[in-house]
Amino acid sequence: MQLPVDFKKIHKIETHREVLYKFLLLLGLLTLYFCYLSYEYGLLTGGIVAALTWSFFVLCTPVADAGFLLDFPIRLIFGVRMLYSEILVWTMAISLNGFALMYSAQSYDKTILTALLKKIIMTPYPYWSIIILSGLGTFLSIYFGDEMLDVFRHRDRVKHHKFSFIFKVIGLISLFALIFLAYYFLLDSLQIERIVFS
Repeated sequence: MQLPVDFKKIHKIETHREVLYKFLLLLGLLTLYFCYLSYEYGLLTGGIVAALTWSFFVLCTPVADAGFLLDFPIRLIFGVRMLYSEILVWTMAISLNGFALMYSAQSYDKTILTALLKKIIMTPYPYWSIIILSGLGTFLSIYFGDEMLDVFRHRDRVKHHKFSFIFKVIGLISLFALIFLAYYFLLDSLQIERIVFS
């Protein structure tokens, strides 16, 4: 007697496996970067510089890239909304920079990205606007990702909300485009190459 095949369950397992592989690949790249920095600057400084580089991508890019290393796998495996894990990611990134500024400020001088990060943090006006725009873009993309996953998970339950969902998506994309545009013009006006090499 042949048992019925539950294709939804198989697809879910395959998706989890795919996410796990991508997570391990990104973690591997981060580990290689850490090994290179540790070889170049020593274990402690290399670890701090690798963590600061990660925090740069969290705090200074308007998409959930560095945080997405954790957010998406946690959402798929444990069901925790990406918004909550991203709040934790930002808390970690801000705390890490506070610690580094107090106890290891010289670590920022090791790479271009960390030098730029230090300049942004140490110059509230106008450079904190980069962090603010990045936060808006990041949490907007995370909110949008959570909404999309909710729709795919509960497709049958949201059929009657189809039009409100479409308008919400259009609004989110428009707002996201405005954030990216403002971010681009802000970076262009700040002349980043002068900040890094000054």
